[in-house]
Formats: sequence, structure tokens, C-alpha cells
Amino acid sequence: MDSALAQKPPVAPAAALTPIAAAAASVAAVPAASAAPADALQQAARSGAMPLPELLDRASTLQAAGEAERAAALYDAWLANTASPLRHVAGFNWGALLSQLGRNTEAEAAYALALQAQPGFAPALLNLGHLCERRGDVEAALAHWHAVFDAAPPPTLEHRLHALNNAARLLEVQRRYPEAEALMRRSLELKAEQNDVIQHYVHIRQKQCAWPHYLPVGEVSPNQLLMGTSLLATMGLSDDPALQLLSSVRFVHEKVPKAPPVALHTQMPPRSGKVKIGYLSGDLHMHAVGLLTPELFELHDRSRFEVWAFCWTPESAQPVFQRQRQRILKAMDHHVRLAGVDDTTAARLIAQAGIDVLVDLQGLTSGARPAILGLRAAPVQVSYLGLPGTSALPGVDWMLADRFVMPPELLPYCTEKPIYLPHCYQVSDRQREVAPMPTRAQYGLPEGAFVFGSFNNNHKFTPEMFGAWMRILAQVPGSVLWLLADNDTARDNMRAAAAAQGVAPERLIFAPRVAPPEYLARFQLIDLMLDTFPFNAGTTASDALWMGTPMVTRAGRTYISRMAGSLLNAIGLPDLVTETLADYESLAVTLGRQPARVASIRRYLAEHGRSSALFDLPQLVRDIESEFERLALAARAA
Repeated sequence: MDSALAQKPPVAPAAALTPIAAAAASVAAVPAASAAPADALQQAARSGAMPLPELLDRASTLQAAGEAERAAALYDAWLANTASPLRHVAGFNWGALLSQLGRNTEAEAAYALALQAQPGFAPALLNLGHLCERRGDVEAALAHWHAVFDAAPPPTLEHRLHALNNAARLLEVQRRYPEAEALMRRSLELKAEQNDVIQHYVHIRQKQCAWPHYLPVGEVSPNQLLMGTSLLATMGLSDDPALQLLSSVRFVHEKVPKAPPVALHTQMPPRSGKVKIGYLSGDLHMHAVGLLTPELFELHDRSRFEVWAFCWTPESAQPVFQRQRQRILKAMDHHVRLAGVDDTTAARLIAQAGIDVLVDLQGLTSGARPAILGLRAAPVQVSYLGLPGTSALPGVDWMLADRFVMPPELLPYCTEKPIYLPHCYQVSDRQREVAPMPTRAQYGLPEGAFVFGSFNNNHKFTPEMFGAWMRILAQVPGSVLWLLADNDTARDNMRAAAAAQGVAPERLIFAPRVAPPEYLARFQLIDLMLDTFPFNAGTTASDALWMGTPMVTRAGRTYISRMAGSLLNAIGLPDLVTETLADYESLAVTLGRQPARVASIRRYLAEHGRSSALFDLPQLVRDIESEFERLALAARAA
């Protein structure tokens, strides 16, 4: 349920290798061949006398002419009738073509033929791995890639890196983090200049609470580690706004296409009538953004606004996913599905719809499509919720904020201008389903103990903050710390770190992941939430306060390190916001030693929390609408 900034899938699912050309096959090239009649080509291939260079050239010519099926048939005929020491090349090319045509079972057979002709042929093993992954056979895919990077003698560096990086990627997806990290280290020891691998190496250590996060590897320099760190990881490691801006700028420079000189929206007819708001996202489902926003969409004033969703949210058969998705889509006046639609076409669809204000709910998070924003499909483009910080994206002019999360001293480090809301930047959903309150015994919590809790994702935990938590436990006798069990490695590392700081590991209690109603209900068992820093709780903070659970936070110098402070101010508890680690620690200890004071805060939340400015969704939506209408009408008049 935590605020779900995420990054791209690890290390590129590197695409399957493409057919080998004649010159690359270590055979003599032949003059360029023009397409020949099908019967003549097939006859020549079946003759057993067609040289391999001619086969490669003829097949390549057919592919270039859009006749991939004829090219595949040519390889089939040649392989069935020709004895050659280079049959593995033809077999590999045949497999690559069949795979491109979606004939995956036949492609696997073709790669097997290539490997029969030359055992250990790395390109065939690599592509077999991709095919096995595609059909869900994880172990077979890993086995094929292992056969490449563990081969003796080793194949080319390019092939070893391809195998290592894709195996690491798949292992990370499977949450087999120690294995994935070990392969990332091997990859970086072979070649230090791999920013994508560095990015995931740092973040996978964060996920495991493996401290220090910047563990040296191979010839990777400290500067390379820093420059390769993703924006997500940077947000969890430093509250230096300049570093976050640097990370965003680097990503945009390396990954985002240059924006065209003419904005797409200027090529459309003038906008008129109701102001059209478009929400752009791939996260309109059981995701932090999709959990916070349903009432925002539902409460828009339809007499003044028309609400559109432009999304590429993946489908799921899970009932809880479908319920959330259907509620969101029901709140939209129009829904345009962008899955499978290229960025240029997607931007054109948005522009043709006459959208006045395009709200990007994703920023640089997992699955984002920033190129759409660069094409400037709408005259006003706004960042909101998905990325609590600057994206440096061309075309994103504004960011919804409040004066706490985006104070004046932060503005020089943001490429977006703030749209200041009067109370708090964050919308939430007041219709969240809550399960019956559980007992402490159900979760292994001791009766009578003071329960500190942090349900943030483990990747937000830093050694500095964890050390503070251990000092807090040491000063509040009998207290325990209740955490999410993200993965076994993180749990083991935290227990070891607790023991090293003189805290009994059993005072750390780990909660499993549960369905949203149960997740919300168990907040009631926590006496005091301990926020993370510099990556504050976002959705988790909203959930805690909605359930009447007090929390202590530390506010820093960045938007993301001030999120929980914004929520606490809006709900009327500014005294729970601190600015230094020492003050954070002192306040948590004081409250832990004074349960009656915590009980008083809980009574305040029970009586006034849900009626506070934080959860006044109708007013918050009106505030957002007023700003959007002002900007839209100004753009129309320009």
C-alpha cells in the first residue's frame, strides 16, 4: 500500500538477438541479391548446393521486402537439405525469424537444432532463454542464461553481459534478491560502465536492507555509483534537492526523446466548452495512486469539467484489482486505452480530444511514458502524486503542491512551477473498506507492550533511521517495532542490525502482506507510527491517520521528505513534525514513555481527524478545480 515510486524493470529485458547477417557469420559475403521468384529460391535451397552466404543474403532481402514468412521457409528448406559446418548459423536465424513471427514453439525447435549443430552456441541459448521466460518457464530461462555466462571457454563479453543482466532481471522480478545481486556484481566486475545495472544494484541493496547501500564492486567508481543511482533510490538515500534534480536531469538526457519544436496541441482546433481534464497513468488500479484518487475523479464538478483517463494500466483477473479498476473507470467520462499504442499516436489522441489540462500521475516511475508529455498534447501539463519530486521532464509545467511540501527554498531545484493548494497536496479516498479490528495475538504482538510501527516499504529504510529506531526501543522498556516483511533477506539483515546495536531481535515483529481491508484494520494495533526519512510515507501516512494512528515524522529539504509533515499539519498535529534526527528520536521516546499522551492524540484523531482539512475531499477537489480552470482559461485566451 506504500507510496509506489518504482523504476524500470532491471537492466532492460534485453531483446532477443536478431538474425545474423552474412558478414557477421564469419563467411564470405556475396553480392547483394534481389528478390527471386519463390519457386526458384525454394528449389535452390532444397538443392543442397546453395552457399550459406547466399542463403543469409537472400533471406535478408526477403525480410527487408516484408516477406518474413518466405524467408523462414527458405531457412527451413535449406536446413532440411544441406550439410554444412555452419548449420548452427542458419538454425539460429530461422529461430529468430520464427520468434518474430510469433511461432514460438517452432522457434524453440530451430534453436535446438542450432545447438545440436554447435553445442553451447551462445546466441541460440540467449534467445531460448527469452522464449522460455515468455512462456513462464523461469527455471529453464535461467538455465539457458547460466549456460552462457558459466561457459568454458567464455563467450564474447557482449553475450556474457546479456546473459548475466537478463538472469539478474528475472531473479529480481521473482524477488530472489541475493541471487540477483550476485549476478549484478559479476556483470559490473566484467564491465563497470553500465548505468542500468548500477541503478538496480543500488536499489536491490535497498530492498534487502543491505547496508551500506553503496558497497564497492569491481572497478565501479564512487562517482559512477552516485551517477547510476535511480531517482527512486536517490530519494531514499538523500534529502539533497540538488542530487534529486541531477538524477532526474540525467534520466531525461539519457532516456527521453527530445521534444519537437512545435507543441502538438497548437495544431488542433481552439478549445471551448467545459474544461477537459485528462489523467495520464498506467497505475489506475491496486497501486498507491489508484488507491488515493478514486474520489478525486468521482467528485469533479461535471457542470464545469469533463474528465478523461488515458491509461495503459495492465489487466488482471484478480477480483480486488478488477473492483478498484472498475470504480476508477466508472468515475471517468471517457476512457482511452493506450496499451499497445505508440507514444506519438497516444499524444495525438490526447490532443484530438481537446484536453485542456493533462495531469501526469506517473512522472519517472515504473512504466511511465514521458515521451507523451514531451509532445505537449495539452496546453497545461501538471505533475501529481506519482512522483513526489521534480521530474525535469520537458513539457511538464506545473506540480500540485502545498506550501509545506514545496517551500520557497526548494523551488530552484524544481523544473515545475507549484500550484499551491491551501491545506495539503494529497487527495485520499474516504470510502476505503476496513476489516474488523484484529487482536494483538493474531499478529504476535505482546499484550501491554508499546507498539511502534512502520509499514513503509523496506527500501525506504536507511541505517541512520534504523539506528534511531533501535535507540528509541532501547529507551522505551518493553516496546516493540512492527514492520512489514518485504523479503527474508531484509528481515534477517534488520534482525542482525538490531542485535549489533544491543536490541533483542525478537523485539522486531514482522507483519505479512494482506488485503487492503485487513491492512487498514491493523493500524489500530499500533500505538505510534515511526516515519521513514528521507523518503517519507505518503499513502501509508494517509492510511495511518485515517485509521486514527498517530505518527512522528522528520521533515527535510525535499518534497518527498516533507510529505508526512504536510499531512500532519493538515490534520492539526504539527507538534508531531520534527526537523532533526535528534528531535525525532526524542519525541518518539517521550511519547513511548507517556502512553496517556498518545491516547490523548488518538482521541483527538477519533473525534476530529476525519473532519479535518486533510480529509475534506470535496473542498480539496474544488481547490484543484479552481486552479485547473484558471490555467485552462488563461491558455485558451493566449
